[in-house]
Amino acid sequence: MQTILFIAAAILYAVCALLPSRQGAAISGVTAAAWVLHGAGLWPDVVSNGALRVGFAFMLSAALWISVAAYWIENRNFALDGMRRMVMPCAAVAAVLPPLFPGNLMPVPAQSPAFGWHVAVAVMAYSTLTIAAFHAVLMALQEARLHTRDSRPGWLGGAIDQLPALLTMEKLLFRMIWIGFVLLSLTVLSGVVFSEQLFGKALRWDHKNVFALLSWILFAALLVGRSWRGWRGKTALRFTLAGFATLVLAYVGSRFVFEVVLHRGFL
Repeated sequence: MQTILFIAAAILYAVCALLPSRQGAAISGVTAAAWVLHGAGLWPDVVSNGALRVGFAFMLSAALWISVAAYWIENRNFALDGMRRMVMPCAAVAAVLPPLFPGNLMPVPAQSPAFGWHVAVAVMAYSTLTIAAFHAVLMALQEARLHTRDSRPGWLGGAIDQLPALLTMEKLLFRMIWIGFVLLSLTVLSGVVFSEQLFGKALRWDHKNVFALLSWILFAALLVGRSWRGWRGKTALRFTLAGFATLVLAYVGSRFVFEVVLHRGFL
């Protein structure tokens, strides 16, 4: 049943990506239907018989699920149809990953009840910064389109032309980065607490923690540079994408290597 829900959600996400921009009501309805089906597929694995499902596919799928909700909400306030052209195909792929790569079930009864909140905040941090990364790519495309003489709309160009002004896009970007940074900070701090409970060390210097801290430093540097030096434009976009890429390597990338390449379980 879960597999059917995931496949149905992926099909609707793909349909949503292909719908013309003028069909706003249809886009909103299809997005909502796909999101509900996707969530229904994820829910049984959030906590299953006292265990939490972990794995790169589940994390990535959950992050895109929340990202779709963030896009849907933002698009009601701003014309962000160009983001739909990027988010929906990624969400379609992410929706079918859990059945293909189910990951592992990690027992949670021995953990603190707050461990589930740690995982939830981590997924929200990934999701918020994923949307910020999509947003940064849109801004880069928008800026490039302003400097090109090619006025043909194309599949993505027409949606980019309908985006808000770059200054408005930049304000939205930093709003999302601030939210994502706060959530990432809570994730790192709560991770230190649970690391001490699980492994007897406040912080294990493994690949996951190193990349997570590096991502936190990059986003912190961006926000400090923004406040003190007025960083914007290409500098802000580079820091955003670098911080996001590092965050992906912290968990999703490393879990992909462990599960798919090395065929190893939860670490």
